Amino acid sequence: MPRLFHAAAAAASLALLAAGPAAAECACRCVGGEVRAICSNPLELAPICPPAACPPAPPELRPLAPPRIPPPGTEACAERQVLNPWTGRWEWRTLCR
Repeated sequence: MPRLFHAAAAAASLALLAAGPAAAECACRCVGGEVRAICSNPLELAPICPPAACPPAPPELRPLAPPRIPPPGTEACAERQVLNPWTGRWEWRTLCR
């Protein structure tokens, strides 16, 4: 019996490793100087972001963006500055709510 249990546990572990990491749909990022949840899918439940100090966004002119219809599940989209955690630079992104 213990041999069967060990075999089943090994098979389950192997299946979990083969599945690979899940893709994150939401992340907490600095947006316009404050921490906000940014989700790539509007149907995802946004996480509660812990308080963090964000550097102030540099004053820049917003890029001209063509009018667009917001994706399903959102009401409006706007260009906002988002801090890229890998480069440490502010980038303009279209964010929808």
